[in-house]
Amino acid sequence: MAPPAPHVQPEMTAKRTLGFVAMCVGMFMAILDIQIVSSSLAEIQAGLSASASEVSWVQTAYLIAEIVMIPLSGFLGRALSTRYLFSIAAAGFAITSIGCSTANTITEMIIWRGLQGFIGGGMIPSVFAAAFTIFPRNRQAMVSAIIGLIATLAPTIGPTVGGYLTSLFSWHWLFLVNVIPGIAVTLGAYFLIDWDKPNFKLLDHFDYIGLVTLALFLGSLEYVLEEGSANDWFQDETILILAVVSFFAGIGFFWRVLTANEPIVDIRAFKDRNFATGSLFSFMLGVGLYGLVYLYPVFLARVRGYNSLQIGETMFVTGIFMMITAPIAGQIAQRVDPRAMMAFGLGLFAVSCLELVPITKDWSFHELFIPQALRGIALMTSMLPVNMLALGTLPPDRMKNASGLFNLTRNLGGAVGLAVITTALNNRWDLHISRLHESVQWGREVANERIVALSRGLSALGSNAEIGALQVLSQSVRKEALVMAFSDVFLMLAILFGAIVLLVPLARKPQARGAGGGGGH
Repeated sequence: MAPPAPHVQPEMTAKRTLGFVAMCVGMFMAILDIQIVSSSLAEIQAGLSASASEVSWVQTAYLIAEIVMIPLSGFLGRALSTRYLFSIAAAGFAITSIGCSTANTITEMIIWRGLQGFIGGGMIPSVFAAAFTIFPRNRQAMVSAIIGLIATLAPTIGPTVGGYLTSLFSWHWLFLVNVIPGIAVTLGAYFLIDWDKPNFKLLDHFDYIGLVTLALFLGSLEYVLEEGSANDWFQDETILILAVVSFFAGIGFFWRVLTANEPIVDIRAFKDRNFATGSLFSFMLGVGLYGLVYLYPVFLARVRGYNSLQIGETMFVTGIFMMITAPIAGQIAQRVDPRAMMAFGLGLFAVSCLELVPITKDWSFHELFIPQALRGIALMTSMLPVNMLALGTLPPDRMKNASGLFNLTRNLGGAVGLAVITTALNNRWDLHISRLHESVQWGREVANERIVALSRGLSALGSNAEIGALQVLSQSVRKEALVMAFSDVFLMLAILFGAIVLLVPLARKPQARGAGGGGGH
């Protein structure tokens, strides 16, 4: 819209680069904290003498608070400036991490985790916004590769880091590990970020009704998606009530942002076709990224019997291949149409899921190596062009709001994906158990032979040998049914990502930001 702006390319200085590095460290901490804690919930549960339903709130509280802050960060970034918003967020994250580590009861922990998620959520979109406003255009592909690597690597290596910290020290260190980096990031952000100025007058127009409707809409939605599959969805009264609250609060929120003079979230960025399609692909990447980060540990724990450290060591393959791919992808992105690169990445993701369809109960590190390696390459080659497509052509004055919305779509994709995947896994498991039970019935020769063989092996139990044999056979049937359910879910994801490739032509080839005829650079 403003013709002179595109000709003034941002200057890349050492101070700005160091400030951006500090921001990247903060963003890495905020995203990593979700997964390192999820891998050690059992230890936290034991340490705080909490029930299984109570300890799940350690994650849910963080996710609900974070998902409210992410879209709100655009308004706060414009009002406070990146410098003050990021400094406050990083300092708050370090303080709340100390609070989490010193919690003596599950209630204290949940309160601290909610505060930690809310404050930490302000760091993530700020990094994406900075990447596309403070660097010259010819550097944006490589910078986008770096933030794409952080956004996808942190959830991937989370189980590994969490497993090591809990095994070597204690669960308290899941939080204490944030303190020193948090202080460093706070100081770095305060003294090095200088690329925008605060506009405190915006705070006079702060839309409190918009904030309440936003919090009720996204907070209730996140709870429904997180807890729905475990509580039989709308059969549970709390889930039903919060679904209704989310629906009506959502209507109120959209009415408010479309009519308020200074909306708390500016959704007009969705008018831009590439931002809208980029956000759609970001949503889908959230499904794949968080879905498989959930599925691998569940398979390795429930089928293979691995502990959190073994799971982390097995899953580290994806992280290594992401790190190898990031600089190569950054170079390719400067020369290739991002739509072609995105189609390749999404297609490869579908292939990595197809590789998992023949899975058996005996699969371990070696069998999972190729699918994990392909997933690492796929995530980097699709995340980078998605970032560039969505944010690379927006005018700088709309970047902060748009970045919050863009990151929100990835988190919502993860929440929706986990809800669908968990429900599908449980439903297919029940189906396969009932089918296998039909095959393993009294009177079937093969079943009788198996029970006799197992009874001989358990002869030390005496008269209880046959009961023991039936229990072993039942466990075996349940495990086989679970593996078959995993296979079904991997096939579902492969089909989904294969279909998404067909939507790539919806995006336009990105032109230079604000360019009229010079879109080729």
